[in-house]
Amino acid sequence: IVFALCLVALSAGERRFVRQAPFGQPQPQAFQQQQQQQRASRQNQPQQPLPEERAAREYSQQPQQNQLLRQETTTWIPILKYNKEQGNDGSYKTQYETGNNIVAEETGYLKDFNENTPNGVLVQHGSYSYTAPDGQVVNVEYTADEGGFRATGEHIPTPPPIPEEIQKGLEQIYEGIRLNQEREAKEAKENPAEYAKKQEERARLNYNGQYYPN
Repeated sequence: IVFALCLVALSAGERRFVRQAPFGQPQPQAFQQQQQQQRASRQNQPQQPLPEERAAREYSQQPQQNQLLRQETTTWIPILKYNKEQGNDGSYKTQYETGNNIVAEETGYLKDFNENTPNGVLVQHGSYSYTAPDGQVVNVEYTADEGGFRATGEHIPTPPPIPEEIQKGLEQIYEGIRLNQEREAKEAKENPAEYAKKQEERARLNYNGQYYPN
C-alpha cells in the first residue's frame, strides 16, 4: 500500500511541473499554420515593379517623344574655322565660326605694369554674331578692361535720357569732387605734415560716425 501511494504522488508531481504555453501565445502547430498562410498570401499578391523598371516602361511607351529627344541631343554642330595667335608679350587673337552661323573674334593685350598691378591689366576687344530663333542676326561688340565689361548692339536696350535738371545737378557734384581732389593734392604737396594730421583726424571722425568739415 505504501509503495502504491508513492507512485501516485510521483505521477502527480510530474504533471504539475509540465511547462504550459503562456496565455495568448499560439501553440507550435497553430503557429506553423499561420506562417504557411502568410507565405501563400504573399505569393498570390502581384509584385510591384521597381522605380527604374517603371520609368523604363513609361519611357518605352512614348516612342514619338523619345525620337524627338534623340534628334535634339544628337545634333552635332561642326566647327568651320578656328584660329588662335599667341604673342610672347601676352597678346592674343582668336577667331572661330560654327556650322549654325556663330561667328566670333577677340583680341587682347596687357598694359599698365606697376606696383598696384604687377601682372598688368588685360584689355579685350571682340565681337560675335548669331542667328536668333526668329531668324534675326544678332551682332554684339564688346570691350573688357579695368573699367569692366561693356557691350553694344542694336538688340541691347538703352536707358532713357537723363532729364536736363538732374544732369546739371550731377555735373555740379562731379565738379565739386574734382575741385576738392585738386585742393587736397596741392595741400599734400605743399604741407605734407599738416595734410597727414588732417587725414588722421578725418579717419578718427569717420570711425566714430562723425563728419569732417573740409
